[in-house]
Amino acid sequence: MSYIPENPLIVQGDLTVLVEVASPHAAAARELLLAIAELVKSPEYVHTWRLTALSLWNAAAAGHTADAIVARLHALAKFPVPESVPAFIHEKMGRYGALRLVRDGDWLRLEADDPLLLDEVRTIAPLHDLLTEDDGAGGVRVAPRRRGELKQALLAFGHPIEDAAGYDDGEALPMALRPTLPDGQPWALRDYQRAAVDAFHGGPGAGCGVIVLPCGAGKTLVGVAAMVRLGMRTLILCTGHTALLQWKAEILRRTTLTADDIGEWTAERKELRPVTLTTYQILTWRPRAHGAPAHLGLFHDARWGLVIYDEVHLLPAPVFRDVAQLQARRRLGLTATLVREDGHEGDVFALVGPKRYDVPWKSLESQGWIAAARCVEVRVPLAEADREKLRGASPTERFRLASANARKVAVVQALLARHAGTPALVLGTELAPLEWLARRLGLPIVTGQTPRAEREALFGAFRAGEIRALVLSKVGNHAIDLPNAAVAIEVSGTWGSRQEEAQRLGRVLRAKPGDNQAIFYTVVTADSREQEMAERRQIFLAEQGYPYRIEVHE
Repeated sequence: MSYIPENPLIVQGDLTVLVEVASPHAAAARELLLAIAELVKSPEYVHTWRLTALSLWNAAAAGHTADAIVARLHALAKFPVPESVPAFIHEKMGRYGALRLVRDGDWLRLEADDPLLLDEVRTIAPLHDLLTEDDGAGGVRVAPRRRGELKQALLAFGHPIEDAAGYDDGEALPMALRPTLPDGQPWALRDYQRAAVDAFHGGPGAGCGVIVLPCGAGKTLVGVAAMVRLGMRTLILCTGHTALLQWKAEILRRTTLTADDIGEWTAERKELRPVTLTTYQILTWRPRAHGAPAHLGLFHDARWGLVIYDEVHLLPAPVFRDVAQLQARRRLGLTATLVREDGHEGDVFALVGPKRYDVPWKSLESQGWIAAARCVEVRVPLAEADREKLRGASPTERFRLASANARKVAVVQALLARHAGTPALVLGTELAPLEWLARRLGLPIVTGQTPRAEREALFGAFRAGEIRALVLSKVGNHAIDLPNAAVAIEVSGTWGSRQEEAQRLGRVLRAKPGDNQAIFYTVVTADSREQEMAERRQIFLAEQGYPYRIEVHE
C-alpha cells in the first residue's frame, strides 16, 4: 500500500475528501476541489470536502473530464484512492450530455445515444405530461414551452440535460466597447474577464450559464462585455436600486450606448428600452398578498436576446417559475458563490445554466487584481446578566441575544482605533443593536429605511474620505460601490449564511493602492449559538484559501 506523506488529500469511500492544510501541495488540492466538490467544514488543520452529483455536473459542463479529475486525485492523494470514488466520478460525469435537447423544426427533441436511457426516462411518472410521442429519430418530442420544466424535472431524478436546442435571437442592438473612459483614460478587459466572456459565448451549451468571480473582480464588466459581443436587446435583473444605477453607469461609461438606449423598470419608472434594468424586488412584487406578481410579464414583453441575472445565487424562488418558461433566450448568471442557503443550486443549474467559468479568489489576489485579505474572528464574552437571559431561551432568542451583545461596542471601537485613518465598514443584520452601536460610536448608518438621497450622500462622503467609518445594515451585502474600504467589521450575520460572508468580504476586496491589503473582522459572542454559526460561515473563507485567525477579547 503506497503512502506519500507530503500529499494533502485523503480520499474516502463515503465521497468525502480530507485536505491537510499544512501540506506544500494544499493550494493545488484546493484549486482541484473548487472545481469538483463542495467544502463541508474547515477546522484549522484539516478541511473536509464532499463530491456530489451537482458539483461533478458543473465540472463536466465547464469542460473537465472524469479521467483528468481521477488522475489529479491519484496524484495528490496520501493513500490509495478507494475504487468506488473513481467509479462515482465516471458515472455522474458520464450522465452530463447523455441526454440532449436539440431542435426539431417547431419542436424540441430529447435524444440519447443509449436507447435504454430514453426508456428509463419514459418510466418517470412526473415526466409523462412533458413528453410527447416518439419522433422516429431516436428521441422523444418536447414542446418548446416545456423546455425548462423538463430540465428541472430530469435534474431532480439525477439526469442533467445538455441543452443544445439553441436560442431565439432577440432584436439586434448595435453597440461596442469604448477604448477609453469619459475622462480619456484607456481601459480594456482583463485576461480573466475576456476568458469568462469567451466561456459564456463559446463551446458546447454556449449562451447560458453562470460566471463565478470574486466581489471586486469586475463581474459587471463581464456582463456588459457579454451583452456587447452578442449585440441584442438585453434585460438585466439586479439585487436593488443601487445595483441598478451602478449597472447603468458602467454601461454608459464602457459602451457606445446612450442614455436613450437604457431604461429603468422600477417603482418610479417604467421604461422598456433596448437595454432594460430592473430588480428582483420589482419582479416579485404583488399588489395583493395571494395575487400573481405584477411585473413578471416583463420577461416576455420584448424580444430579449439576453437576460442577465446579477448575483444569481439570490434569484428569488418565485422567479424560477418564469425562468423555466424563458429557455429560448440566452441567460447569463453572475455571482461570487454558487452557494444558495435555500437549496436551489440545482434550479440555477437547470434553468439559468451550469457553471461556465470560475477562478480561485487567491489566484486573482496573487496577480493584484483584488486585495489580499486577512480574516480574524474576535470572540467577546457576554456580561453575566445577559448570560442569565440565555437560560431557557429558544435557539432563535439565544442567537438574537448573542448578536446584540453590548460588549461588542467596545471591541468595535478598539478595532477602529487599531486601524485609525483606514476607511472602514461596520456590517450587521440585527437592526436595533446596529442602530444603537452607531449612536454609541457616533457613526453614520445606512439601512433599508435611509432615504436614497441621504444614502448616496453618505456613500459619496465615504468615497471622498470625508467619512472614515460607516455602519451598514444588510443593504451593505450587495452592490455597494465603496472601493476604498479596506477594513470590514461584521457584528451580526444571518445565521450561518456563507453567501452573506462572501458578499461582506467582497466589500473590501477592491484592489487598493500601495500594499493592496484588506482585513475582515467577525465579532461574535463567545461560547454561544452565534459562535457556532460563525464556524459555518468560515467554510466559505476557508474554501477560498483565506487563513482565519481567532482573537479572544476579555
